[in-house]
Amino acid sequence: MNPSALRLVLVSTPIGYIGSGRGGGVELTLISLIKGLLELGHEVIVVAPKGSKLPDSCSKAEIINVSGIDQPSWQHQDTSSSIIIPPSAVLPRLWEKALELGRTSDAVLNFSYDWLPIWLTPWVEADLFHLISMGGVSEVMQNLISELSRTNPNRFAFHTNRQASDYSLFEKPVVLGNGFDLKCYQLRIESKGNLAWAGRVAPEKGLEDAVAVAAALSECLLVWGVIDDPEYAALVEASAPEGTIDWRGFLSTEQLQRQLGTCRALLNTPKWNEAYGNVVVEAMACGVPVVAYDRGGPGELIVPGVTGWLVPPDDVRSMIEATSRIDEIDRQECRNWVERSASHDGFAKRVVDWIKAGLDAKES
Repeated sequence: MNPSALRLVLVSTPIGYIGSGRGGGVELTLISLIKGLLELGHEVIVVAPKGSKLPDSCSKAEIINVSGIDQPSWQHQDTSSSIIIPPSAVLPRLWEKALELGRTSDAVLNFSYDWLPIWLTPWVEADLFHLISMGGVSEVMQNLISELSRTNPNRFAFHTNRQASDYSLFEKPVVLGNGFDLKCYQLRIESKGNLAWAGRVAPEKGLEDAVAVAAALSECLLVWGVIDDPEYAALVEASAPEGTIDWRGFLSTEQLQRQLGTCRALLNTPKWNEAYGNVVVEAMACGVPVVAYDRGGPGELIVPGVTGWLVPPDDVRSMIEATSRIDEIDRQECRNWVERSASHDGFAKRVVDWIKAGLDAKES
């Protein structure tokens, strides 16, 4: 038994069960971290909405399923919206269980972008830590995180500096990046194939711009992801010549990487400040270079001329020009960057160091 091992409670997003795809990048981040923590010898308990399952690689972690109504995502609300907790909501029930477990655990790590767990931080016995998964899409959340960062600065961490800049913090932010189990991604050196786009199909992800690029180059765009907004998806499809989009749906990591790896380039077109950009790194892990808007997290992940190209936000013409130059990128360099910067074991070590530093600060 590792004497420095921690007993950690990880609380998943309340907007959907693990495996539904509704949690977006949070699901992938959570699974990657669980793998890394288990390999480091830590004890992991996961509290998640009913229906959640962990992959076989996480079998040593305990998972507790909690019933209740899904929480509405801030991604679909205005920045000035009020807090909403539905009747019979899963959110408070997740935290009832998490706080119970927290009494006999070293720390509770929150993955949800929600007001309730953050507000609880100074008022409960358990030591709560929050890995913030989104940029500043809610004024209520921005104000609360700013307020608590004055008295509890060690309890918040972010994926990128650009994400953290959305919040008025009283100390330098803790930036942890992200991590992926690279055994799950096969490097493909060949550079021929379709253009790719992956993400939730919703207006803030900017799929219409990627479709415009593909149409201008007379290419087919492979699209993966949950269709959050069917009306929007129909409008995007109608905006381009028939056959421009090949809808591939939401796939498991194993299926996604197998298909994505055959592509010539990934187009990343967010209309908002992405916290990180999981699909950007997943593509590079397969050797697929990325052309992205220089906005949010992806602007910190892509090395121009080495792993892809960054273009001015919302500039479709520049994206067309950059995509035409994608063959200049060495696909091996894409994989090399991910191995250096975004492995799941490296991510887990950074998370553990952050939590231990926060616990030490409390004791001092």
